[in-house]
Amino acid sequence: MREFLKKNLDPMIPLYSVIPLITCFAFNTLVYYGAMSINSNRYHYDFTTNFDRSVPIIPIFVIIYFICYGFWAINYIIIGRIGREHCMRFVFADISSRCICLIFFILIPTTNIRPEILGNGIGEQLLRHLYSIDHPENLFPSIHCLVSWFCYIGIRGQKQVPRWYRAFSCVFALAVCLSTQLTKQHYIIDVFGGILIAELTYYIAHHSEWYRGVEKIFNKISALVFGKNNIGL
Repeated sequence: MREFLKKNLDPMIPLYSVIPLITCFAFNTLVYYGAMSINSNRYHYDFTTNFDRSVPIIPIFVIIYFICYGFWAINYIIIGRIGREHCMRFVFADISSRCICLIFFILIPTTNIRPEILGNGIGEQLLRHLYSIDHPENLFPSIHCLVSWFCYIGIRGQKQVPRWYRAFSCVFALAVCLSTQLTKQHYIIDVFGGILIAELTYYIAHHSEWYRGVEKIFNKISALVFGKNNIGL
């Protein structure tokens, strides 16, 4: 099995990055739903501003809100392919950012009042569906904006990634941030909070050696699962 994975999976997703990237997804899910469970019976603050009220709702932008999940998967894999050290620094930043999000989610539970959606176009139908499956909680900071910005800064300045795709990732990340506003999923402060936390944790990860502890843990786990030779140790 290890040889099969090395031959067939490693060329697409380096085996050293598989466990770390899966952990990022799992930890993100744990933080989001764990905080929601902890805050289920607590008072939630509404930080809607006059600016937020003035922003129009444009339901068709929900398509960007949904398809960004594919964008996340693709870019995280690309980031994992850049190199072991870059991947481990990125994963450290990603996990650290969710720890910060968890603190905010628990200390300042947030919510908002969503507008009534009129019409039966594809955008309106998809937005009503989003509202039905995603409760208005854990708004600050916006994980949608945070992860989308990570998808950009994780390849920013990386010459092994085509320049056009780096530019596209920046534009699409900004489009995701815009979609959170035009679908009334987040306040404007949530956008800036997500971007700032992504930039802060990414900076720390690339200007310190703190990622080394995380790297050692993932290397040990990956070696057990895939074998030392298959992960380049």
